[in-house]
Amino acid sequence: MNTNWTPDSWQTRIAQQQPVYNDQAAVADVISTLGQLPPLVTAWEVDRLQKQLADAAAGKAFVLQGGDCSESFADCNSTTILRKLKVLIQMSLVLICGSKQRVVRVGRIAGQYAKPRSANTETREGVELPSYRGDIINRSGFTKDEREPNPQLMLRAYERSALTINYIRALSEGGFADLHHPENWDLEFVRNTPGSRKYQQLLESLSDSIRFMEVVSANELDQLSRVDFFTSHEGLHLLHEQALTRQDQRQNGFYNLSTHMPWIGDRTRAIDGAHVEYFRGIKNPIGVKVGNTIAGDELIDLVKVLNPENAPGRLTLIHRFGAEKIAGRLPMLINAVQQSNLNVLWSCDPMHGNTQATRNGYKTRSFDEITSEILTAFRIHKECDSRLSGIHLELTGEDVTECVGGPANLTESDLHRDYRSQVDPRLNYEQAMEIAFLLSEEMK
Repeated sequence: MNTNWTPDSWQTRIAQQQPVYNDQAAVADVISTLGQLPPLVTAWEVDRLQKQLADAAAGKAFVLQGGDCSESFADCNSTTILRKLKVLIQMSLVLICGSKQRVVRVGRIAGQYAKPRSANTETREGVELPSYRGDIINRSGFTKDEREPNPQLMLRAYERSALTINYIRALSEGGFADLHHPENWDLEFVRNTPGSRKYQQLLESLSDSIRFMEVVSANELDQLSRVDFFTSHEGLHLLHEQALTRQDQRQNGFYNLSTHMPWIGDRTRAIDGAHVEYFRGIKNPIGVKVGNTIAGDELIDLVKVLNPENAPGRLTLIHRFGAEKIAGRLPMLINAVQQSNLNVLWSCDPMHGNTQATRNGYKTRSFDEITSEILTAFRIHKECDSRLSGIHLELTGEDVTECVGGPANLTESDLHRDYRSQVDPRLNYEQAMEIAFLLSEEMK
């Protein structure tokens, strides 16, 4: 790899999954505008996340990464953002109580507006149009105007990301996450579900412990009044990522300041491709999705390109195989990394390898297959003397019916009741909390 790197050096490589814009002058104007706007996060926050990820890789914390498969502009409202935050905070509390470890909270939020697609076009009733690639590129409606890639949507994505991050910061810093007031996190539509009752019992036990500690210490535990909450998204749309890349004079390096932790998808991780070229030069902690097609030697080469200094916390490998294939693929990758003495953080994405289509045309995922992949991942890492240090989930704080199974035993016939996703199916609140309790038991 050429050591010379600039934020736009990726343009000399083959870039997969990129939109084709008709008006290049309009694209240039948008990129110029984005390049002058304030960054969405700071380099100090990014560095703090890398330190916490290094702790997680060393067994001192666990990474909970979750949120929408693809955010929509329409969901940039206080209710939706609040519900996402609530479910992630509730899940993290379950993990803390079970594992007795700190939890690093990373949301798929405030920028997850682009999605890779398996086909460039979609055909309905004989009409062929460009595929929907996320609100940052085009719109989900099936008309020519809506499916035309529009560079102005990059500005809309920036604005909504900024609004979302601002609200999250205000909540996390302003007492919303205070363990003295867990009633802030209640989701009104799940108060009487089995998972909610189980969570309330845990919360009552924790509250008793907090009161006891404060009586003994004669002081209020101030560190329980706020949480760190970091953002992440797939760094798919490279022009947008380039425009929000800034040089930091302290470190004499470049940061992607559109998010704290961008990741490379399994479809765009070619070692000689544009995404790897871009990601190797930014100082953010980064993730890479690895699936069934990657070989051990290919993974080693990829890790060395993306983390040449072998720095702890820099690189998270997010494996996604599917419940039926993980046992045949994961041990080989773990052994390859161990034999090369590489510092990586292992995280499990049990969602993407378990996607299937129903007879009536819905994309769904089986809760049983999701939990099976999680349990198998824990077992394999333990057998290989490795450590599973994170989980990567597509979930929502809404009461959707998109994944079958779980506490409510949803079936294919239930999917039509409240299926909202425009791309991939997500876990609803009950399913997400059930997985949190499952993780908690495994981490013990």
